[in-house]
Amino acid sequence: MQSEKRPFGSIISKMIVTKEGKRLGFVKDVTFETKSGELINLVVKDSTMYTRNLNLERSASNELLIPYSSIIAIGDFVIVSEEDLI
Repeated sequence: MQSEKRPFGSIISKMIVTKEGKRLGFVKDVTFETKSGELINLVVKDSTMYTRNLNLERSASNELLIPYSSIIAIGDFVIVSEEDLI
């Protein structure tokens, strides 16, 4: 079975939540490796206090980054595994 491909813009502004339902913020942007096209991080906007306390990596402009490898599913929300964030 072939996986469904989604255009980049379809995940921008989606709410990011953990699989336990904790809100983390919204997708502002995506970072990727230009040579391979590999997705690296989601850039978070409107992060919650809970998110700011997770000790996540930050971009050069001090924006919170969520590793793309922590994503479990993308639908109405972007669902991430909190265990993969710590």
